[in-house]
Amino acid sequence: MSECVEKVTDYFGEYVFSDAVMRERLPKSVYKAFVKTTKNGEPLNLTIADALANAMKDWAIEKGATHFCHWFQPMTGTTAEKHDSFINPTGDGTVLMEFSGKELIQGEPDASSFPSGGLRATFEARGYTAWDCTSPVFVKKDGNNTTLFIPCAFCSYTGEVLDKKTPLLRSMDSIGKQALRVLRALGNTTSKQVVATLGAEQEYFLVDEKFVAARLDLMLAGRTVFGAPAPKGQEMEDHYFGHLHERVASFMADLNKQLWQLGVSAKTQHNEVAPAQYELAPLFGTVNVAVDHNQLTMEMLRKIADNHGFVCLLHEKPFAGVNGSGKHNNWSLSTDDGINLLNPGDTPHDNMQFLVFLFAVIRAVDKYAELLRSTVACAGNDHRLGANEAPPAIVSIFLGEQLTDIFEQIKNGGASSSSAKSHLKLGVSTLPPLPKDYTDRNRTSPFAFTGNKFEFRMTGSSQSLSGANFVLNAIVADVLAEIADKIEGLSGEKLTAKLQKLLNEYAIEHERVLFNGNGYAESWHKEAKKRGLPNLKNTVDSISCLSDEKNIAVLERQGVLSRAELSARQDIIFEQYASTINIEALTAVNMAKRQILPACTMHAGDLASSVSAVKAAGVEPTAQIKTLKKVNALVAQLSDAIEALEAAIAKSSSVSEAHHKAAAYRDNVVPAMAEVRVAADALEMIVDADVWPLPTYADMLFVR
Repeated sequence: MSECVEKVTDYFGEYVFSDAVMRERLPKSVYKAFVKTTKNGEPLNLTIADALANAMKDWAIEKGATHFCHWFQPMTGTTAEKHDSFINPTGDGTVLMEFSGKELIQGEPDASSFPSGGLRATFEARGYTAWDCTSPVFVKKDGNNTTLFIPCAFCSYTGEVLDKKTPLLRSMDSIGKQALRVLRALGNTTSKQVVATLGAEQEYFLVDEKFVAARLDLMLAGRTVFGAPAPKGQEMEDHYFGHLHERVASFMADLNKQLWQLGVSAKTQHNEVAPAQYELAPLFGTVNVAVDHNQLTMEMLRKIADNHGFVCLLHEKPFAGVNGSGKHNNWSLSTDDGINLLNPGDTPHDNMQFLVFLFAVIRAVDKYAELLRSTVACAGNDHRLGANEAPPAIVSIFLGEQLTDIFEQIKNGGASSSSAKSHLKLGVSTLPPLPKDYTDRNRTSPFAFTGNKFEFRMTGSSQSLSGANFVLNAIVADVLAEIADKIEGLSGEKLTAKLQKLLNEYAIEHERVLFNGNGYAESWHKEAKKRGLPNLKNTVDSISCLSDEKNIAVLERQGVLSRAELSARQDIIFEQYASTINIEALTAVNMAKRQILPACTMHAGDLASSVSAVKAAGVEPTAQIKTLKKVNALVAQLSDAIEALEAAIAKSSSVSEAHHKAAAYRDNVVPAMAEVRVAADALEMIVDADVWPLPTYADMLFVR
């Protein structure tokens, strides 16, 4: 008998209260009213909400759910959830299963323990969650617990935002409004909505759980604060796109199924550059849904890794000396009638709609480069940005040959031609000619045009994508508003002349941000400095720019964040940076004092005993003495470095103001940690492997 095989089409989205489910379960009038809310932004009245809530409850109970929760994204960077059951006691000792529209629309989690950056005092606890009805409700199973999840925004009692979703939703409104203004001015009368879209590539490491259990740094900090290089790293380039190990492939199969059930369109999977590193990429989606799906993906990566005896590491740099992990943010703009506004077409030089939106992005990225850079600032990403594995900390734009040529034509007076698409002939009769893309890929560029979208490559693997996208939306919306102000009311030759003049001005002003070469090269860093491009190499310098009036103004102007809300976010990130470094430093002290030093002292004792035994045998122990001296010198170096690190922690932790505290940890603790590591890693290379207390890089990166 043939084995029954599950079809992906049968279970994709089975745990999602999708549009198809709503059409089936809701009265037509309720469904139409809900669509008007999601598409046109019309208010959702309580009667419609009650009908929606009842249908959701019945559907969720059929899936085994007993609870619902408002699922939101506080400033911790992870997700939060408050669970309530559907039960409602009756007078006769039984219960009914009920769920109201009011419970669907609004929740009230305690806001006092979430980061607020001073917007709320600790004793002021009230906060509200509000249903984001444009992101699908879903059911999720965690062990024997099944819950209806309601994606939500989160704000304080006084109305200030305390989460990462609300600014994103605000920015979507902003860019949608301004993009439509430009489209109308250009003569488009059919498109009714413009949305930002996102495809989020997620990189991660898998390490056997037994090694993580033996390493306090991986458990507490998500990265190794100690570890000498393995004899083999990534230099053979044999892991990238290599054969999937069966255990890893099984993990990926399980991950895909559970993501597909949740409606996450996981599409691509492969080995990444570093050993034990992998990547997952979904299809594009509306930006807020894609951000929600990425948060779900990170959660499911950790959960399913645990089921397979792995630990999933999402830190940007869990292992020194091999590639770190990023999260490529593929961003574009699309209309409700299927137009990708960043699609060049076959003749982009005379595609004015495309050129206007392209130049709007170029102007926005150059004008607000520091603000965009701040969205990817965190302690983990400081290890990655600027190394020869990720984009440099300098924000530049890669356009490729064809669009750069058109840009130059516009700068010099007007575009009149586009290079034609060609084919690659591989010289083998059985292989067909391959259509060649207009642009190559530049993996060293932080912001690269890749056919019909921009790929922002600086985002860290552990980060929420909300920040990068609400800033992208806001700054592009601001430029689109500027363009709309200048061209509205014009038509015919006047409109054409105005646009040509405007694009020419933008090309001259923002030529400096274009760079198609090797972003790793030292010559580029020198050239970028000459051009006046900012190079913010660490989190503290980067986040400091949030105080700049220009950056405050653009976010206020587009209604994305108020001055107070942005200032609060700045303080939160400074505090998170200091806390992260503090945890890493205390972990390093703990491991160095309680594991590494005792092991090295024991090894030195064994060496001393060996010296005495060899001397007693009448032989000069030259090698043993040499090794013993080296070990003793490194032990002394390690001991001194530990003391210096403890002093640096004490000094930095005593600083009260958030910005100064973060700077103190950057300037004092980070270099002190590095000194402890130098001595510890040197000792790892000479101490007896049976004595060394930690799993090695070779163990963690290559044992499957």
